[in-house]
Amino acid sequence: MRQTEIAVVGAGPAGLSAALAAASCGAKVTLIDREDRLGGQLVKQTHKFFGSQKQRAGIRGIAIGTDLADRAMSDPNIDVMLECTALAYYSDNVLTLEQREKYIKLKAQRLVVTTGASEKMLPFPNNDLPGIYGAGAVQTLMNVHGVKPGQRVLMIGAGNIGLIVSYQLLQAGVGVAAVVEALPRIGGYAVHASKIRRMGVPILTSHSVKEAHGKDVLEGATVWRIGPDWQGIPGTEKYIECDVMCLAVGLSPLTELLWQAGCEMKYVGALGGHVAIHDDNLETTAKGVFVAGDASGVEEASSAMVGGRLAGYSAAASLGRCPDFQQKKAEALEQLSELRAGPTGEKIRKGLMALRGEAS
Repeated sequence: MRQTEIAVVGAGPAGLSAALAAASCGAKVTLIDREDRLGGQLVKQTHKFFGSQKQRAGIRGIAIGTDLADRAMSDPNIDVMLECTALAYYSDNVLTLEQREKYIKLKAQRLVVTTGASEKMLPFPNNDLPGIYGAGAVQTLMNVHGVKPGQRVLMIGAGNIGLIVSYQLLQAGVGVAAVVEALPRIGGYAVHASKIRRMGVPILTSHSVKEAHGKDVLEGATVWRIGPDWQGIPGTEKYIECDVMCLAVGLSPLTELLWQAGCEMKYVGALGGHVAIHDDNLETTAKGVFVAGDASGVEEASSAMVGGRLAGYSAAASLGRCPDFQQKKAEALEQLSELRAGPTGEKIRKGLMALRGEAS
């Protein structure tokens, strides 16, 4: 049985930030991730971040990830466990882990869950044809492994992920046939949409996929306009030739450990699915269990990093390790409020209000 003060499960932007924050308070932290490197989604985010200087605006995600990972690896208060999967969490505060075919038990005084989110898929005929990917898989192929996914891509979803990945595909010399969005307007930032429109890529709002075509691999797809009832309108079909379809239709929080910990959960569509009810310290209803990043509700990476810091400080403070906690908390909450301001943050604001049972 191994022992630690704070276990952080997930070493993406939220997990790295949580571990570094807790360690800066003198807490002993075990940082766990199933991949062979730290950084999570940051390792494939080649675009520059928005926000303010405090949230590293103007710096590429891969550079932020490298910086956070280097700091975590060199911090004497952080024990990094890579290629390590958290299997279960038990009521006596024990995590069971599997690392390179070895079974490990870890007893943690506090648990911070920063497991991120999984990509949602879309139901339509032939959606299992080779050549149909989630946007994260396409980013991994291009930005991590340097592999072009195909020659002509049909992007489904005009949120920030769909728009950013479309631009990255164009930069890599891959054609983008169109971006298809079911909503009547794009969901991502206008600056991202403008980039790909200037490069000649049409954005078809109020459209969805009717069917994918191909014998052994994807050869094309039929899209059609959808009405206010979300049903396809016969006679509006368009065939688009493509050898790759990239699905950027949202994320679902990965919350298995939170269910196992006995946290009170609530379904909030604006946050991506089931999330753990938590207070402004990011502590869940299971005492000593904290949550941050997409596991607490799907947001941008900048918010995940700030939330991760807050969760790390909160976990350390609950052990008496963070004497200036109230100041650090106030700074983090102010930054989160800035990141969630304006029209682009309306969805997350409404989601958090629904989570807390507040009227909008």
